[in-house]
Amino acid sequence: MTIARADRPRRRTPAPVQASGAGRLSPQRRLRRRSRLTALAFVAPLIAYLAAFYVYPLYRNLDLSLRDYTVRSFVAGDAPFSGWDNVRKVLDDPTFAPALRHTMVFTFVSIAFQYVIGLGLAVFFNRHFRLSGVLRALFLIPWLLPLIVSASTWSWMFNSESGVVNYFLHFFGVDPVGWLTSPDWALTSVIIANIWIGIPFNLVILYSGLQNIPAELYEAAALDGANTWQVFRRITFPLLRPVSAITLLLGLVYTLKVFDLIWIMTKGGPGDSSSTLATWSYQLGFGTLLPKFGPGAAVGNLLILIALAFGLLHIRVQRRLEA
Repeated sequence: MTIARADRPRRRTPAPVQASGAGRLSPQRRLRRRSRLTALAFVAPLIAYLAAFYVYPLYRNLDLSLRDYTVRSFVAGDAPFSGWDNVRKVLDDPTFAPALRHTMVFTFVSIAFQYVIGLGLAVFFNRHFRLSGVLRALFLIPWLLPLIVSASTWSWMFNSESGVVNYFLHFFGVDPVGWLTSPDWALTSVIIANIWIGIPFNLVILYSGLQNIPAELYEAAALDGANTWQVFRRITFPLLRPVSAITLLLGLVYTLKVFDLIWIMTKGGPGDSSSTLATWSYQLGFGTLLPKFGPGAAVGNLLILIALAFGLLHIRVQRRLEA
């Protein structure tokens, strides 16, 4: 006797089991994703700023140095590619060697005096005597003044006929000096002005570094009978070394590109006696009726490479000191 199929129990096909949370992010992942988007939103303006005001100008300057630009081709944008011809023109130019030498002298002499005087003032003000804060504020005035005001003031002071410097030299029986008109004194004049402008920066940075040195070290040195020079040589200067390195590097990068001070005071003259790579780059690109955009940009790229080389040297020295 056969059993009808209708009487047999039917097997039910199990419904597909959906993985729990499929297609959904866990709360931890959603939180991490939201944090990344928030961080990106905060960083995006900085990235846009760097791209617009650093990356693109560097790219345009590199493009200018690799093409034969004229006024017409600069407007039309069809300058032919010239490779390294502009760099060779700059290196073969008789102005290159004096401009490079003046740049190095201007930079290193300025930095040396700015650092030494700034360090001396920082140590002096670190004693916290009466009116210390007021005097520190007065020393910041050269740093706060617009550079065109400082340069114009020094131009008046160094004037050969009516300048106050020659006026005071006259009382000591010294003949008038052509500070801005003599090839022997023009570079010295702009260096003096730049030292005066840069001292407050060194003072502020080095003074902040001195504030981080524990006072207990000075108290222990006093108990051991160390004199002022020994305290400075064994405690202050070694512990101030990282801050000093940053101060010197920033001062070097800033001084390499100083243009407005020199241009207002001497315009790189008389002749080329105070011309630097910064002023020469401007003269090539904008100082004549027939500007040489390519060579001017090439000089600017040389300045960037010099600053980059010193920056990498600073990083290498810092790593050796920290090792």
